[in-house]
Amino acid sequence: MSSHSDESGKKLGMWLFLYTEIILFGGLFVLYAVYFVRYASDFIEGGKELNILFGVVNTIILLISSFSVAAAITAIQKKEKKMAVTGLATGLLCGLVFLVNKYFEWSHKIDSGIFPNSEKLVDGPVGQNIFFGLYYVITGLHGIHIIIGMALLFISLVFVQTGKITHERFSLAENSGLYWHLVDLIWIFIFPLFYLVI
Repeated sequence: MSSHSDESGKKLGMWLFLYTEIILFGGLFVLYAVYFVRYASDFIEGGKELNILFGVVNTIILLISSFSVAAAITAIQKKEKKMAVTGLATGLLCGLVFLVNKYFEWSHKIDSGIFPNSEKLVDGPVGQNIFFGLYYVITGLHGIHIIIGMALLFISLVFVQTGKITHERFSLAENSGLYWHLVDLIWIFIFPLFYLVI
């Protein structure tokens, strides 16, 4: 009974933490909306500078990773250790590919002189400077969350392999999965705001 309560408590704690994360990104999305209303045309022009292909590929990668992590949690519950390890490893690999894509995307933008308060943006429309400021802050913060999520998935992977996570005790893996799903969900909002802005 106490073990069950402990597992429930960990899950409740994770949900409360995820709620604070939703508030954080929700606030940034509201800020985006406020500036979009004021500088709509500049935001649309700024969006044209972003490569939709990068955004689409990263969206697909995160959707695959979410499916893999969910499958891994199910596999743990069904005592399918090999499948669980494969699912968590796939989630990790997808996270890494996402970050590599983001690195190349950011590098290309910076090399093109598109970054907050760069000469190109400062001399251009105010709205575009704000757009890219929000772009770097929000996608950068999301990237940090991807790294944290990968760390949690890696720990879960090691614990599954060493037998510390089992079909009876899997709250760490389940909470790591919840965090990863939230990170993926946040990207589903980021993608249209920046890459499909019209």
